[in-house]
Amino acid sequence: MVTARQELLDQSLAPICEKVAAGQRLTHAEGLRLFATRDIFTLGRLANLVRERLHGRKAFYNVNRHINYTNYCVLRCKFCSFYRSYPRGGAGAGDGYEMSIEEIVETAARAAEAGATEVHIVGGLHPRLPFSYYLDMCRGIRERCPELHIKAFTAIEIVHFARIARPRRSIAEVLCALREAGLDSLPGGGAEIFDDRVHDEAFQAKVGERHWFDVHRVAHDLGIPSNATMLYGHIETPAERLNHLIKLREHQDRSLAARAAADAGPRRPAAFNCCVPLSFIPEGSALGHLPGPSGLDDLRTLAITRLMLDNIPHIKAFWIMQTPKLAQVALNWGVDDFDGTVVWYDITRREGRGTNRQELSVDQIRRLIREAGCVPIERDSLYRELHRPVAAGGEGG
Repeated sequence: MVTARQELLDQSLAPICEKVAAGQRLTHAEGLRLFATRDIFTLGRLANLVRERLHGRKAFYNVNRHINYTNYCVLRCKFCSFYRSYPRGGAGAGDGYEMSIEEIVETAARAAEAGATEVHIVGGLHPRLPFSYYLDMCRGIRERCPELHIKAFTAIEIVHFARIARPRRSIAEVLCALREAGLDSLPGGGAEIFDDRVHDEAFQAKVGERHWFDVHRVAHDLGIPSNATMLYGHIETPAERLNHLIKLREHQDRSLAARAAADAGPRRPAAFNCCVPLSFIPEGSALGHLPGPSGLDDLRTLAITRLMLDNIPHIKAFWIMQTPKLAQVALNWGVDDFDGTVVWYDITRREGRGTNRQELSVDQIRRLIREAGCVPIERDSLYRELHRPVAAGGEGG
């Protein structure tokens, strides 16, 4: 227990330690104190206290496959090295790409055959693809792989679909059509940092927090679960990170209250399953002159996320962006989810040294978790534990 004052290098943390031990909610000011402290080991112990209170020594992973269906995008976000402008002469110029429905379905089928339980599908805001493309994508995967969980499309993509649909559709109509076609849940991408200053400077053309929360509010009302994210380590301040986390916490309060008030059933309101703090990788972006977050900043932010988000059950270290080694350490800094096998990820390549094929086998993930002193638990997309022989290692694993 981290309550005795003599254990603390930073005595100003004593009241925070007492609140965490009592299970009380932390304030913005207390979050700032945690970002400022040099007593990083107490910070880690506090986050680990909460993590173990919720999950013991379990550390979750899943066998999944990421599919980035296109890198053509109408946006020009400064932090993004993924997007490509759609060529005036049509597709095929430069290193831009778009996958056909057949390619996507075949990729999902290969993943399912290799043991995957989830496909995670996101892409750029393509200027030409119709809404029917996304419906056909979900239908094709569902027909070919009826047991595969389809986690697809960020809130930014959902807003885009509402705008391009003919006739135009509401967010609810888009989500209902996608769910009917096979969609199971939403990822949390596109949140970035909920702050007007950061929005105007780093991703002005992208819809802001109001639209992001609208999509997740409607999804939760419809019974569609989702995740949440925060992209940190670029131009935002610690205070702005905390504002972002508190807005997620407030949204989750409302979703959980609606869920508690509703009758049980397949359409019962949903909520955030997980928060995924994403470490900004500057290489190749318009913010490439920035250093990006250090490993210590990664650990500090993951730990504070766990401490501030007392109503979101899971905190994930996305090893693609924080590296497997740091994600392993983070399992004792508040993180309980290591993500999954991933296999192919085109959006970022850590420090410019990676390739599109970015994969960990199940054996590698379980070894990293055990070395951290945790118990590896395979999960499905909704954090239900799976018990099967450890043989699925992703494609080519």
